[in-house]
Parts: sequence; C-alpha cells; structure tokens
Amino acid sequence: IFRFLLTTSYYQLSVENWFSLHRLQLLYNHSIQATFNATRIYAPASYSYHCEHVSSLQRYNALLIPSSANDLSKLWEVTFTDFQIQGFNIQEGHFAYAKDCASFFSPAIVMGLVMSLILLLVLAYALHMLIHLKSLDRHYEYKASPACSGQMKDNDMGDEKEPLRSNGNESYELRNLQLCKIYI
Repeated sequence: IFRFLLTTSYYQLSVENWFSLHRLQLLYNHSIQATFNATRIYAPASYSYHCEHVSSLQRYNALLIPSSANDLSKLWEVTFTDFQIQGFNIQEGHFAYAKDCASFFSPAIVMGLVMSLILLLVLAYALHMLIHLKSLDRHYEYKASPACSGQMKDNDMGDEKEPLRSNGNESYELRNLQLCKIYI
C-alpha cells in the first residue's frame, strides 16, 4: 500500500491555497516498511501535479528522499512514471489542469541562450569595430592624379617659378604645384 500524506497551505503572494506532497509511506502487511520525504512536489489546490518521473533514484532527480539514515527506506528504490496527483477539489473523478514538474531551463533552452549570447557578443564587437573605423581620406587627400590639371593664378606664378640653368634657353621649374585633390 502506498500512503500519500498531503498538506495544504495558503500563500498570500499567490492569493490561493497550495497542496504539497509531504511524505510517502510504503506499507506491507499493515506495517510501515519505508518512509520518503517528498521535495518540490506541490501545486495550487485547484490544480493537479504531473511529472514524468517521481523517484528516489538520482538519475531521475530524486524527488523522494529517505526520511532517515536508520530507516529501511534505503533498501527501497521507488519510481513512478507518468505520475499525477491531485489532493483537493476533485470534480467528476477527473484531474484538473496539471502543474508540470518540467523545469523552464532544459538543456536545449540553455544551449540556445548561450548561443544567442555568443552571437550577440560577436554582433556587438562588429558594431564596435564599424563605429571606430578610421577613414583613410587624410592619408590620400593630397595625392595628385595625372589626369587632373589645374589653373594657376597669375599673381602666384612669380612665387612658384624658379629659373633653371640650361644651354642658353630660359626655362622655369614650378615649385609646390598642386594640380588637384584626389579623395580615395
């Protein structure tokens, strides 16, 4: 015989009654053979509680814990599969809506969050690099192109001419000639 000891409590934060499985007792020949304390098995009183595995084994996250070290509970391994319980407000012999024991963070959800965080960091780094990208305009600003030719003012011609010595012909070399600006 399995004996489920349920308790009910009122929580002001949720403004409703909750039930919890306090203890599980195994009776054989009308004597208690094993007692397990239940952990994390609770739901609102108007709901039922559902879990894929309620067990005393660690591989199923051990929701049932032996009540004492001297008890015979350590000799028992108890596992309920597709476990559902409702202690109060049962209507027409059917379970109410179930509060499931599945956690919000399954391994797939955790990996998705980690990958999203990594992609967000890569995006932030790329945006940071784009914002701080230096323009190359100042390095190429005064490069002259052979295709450009500029017009010089007459009054500046005297300052920029320098006589060249040659075989009797008068020639001038222009200094500081800027034909045009090229922006690359």
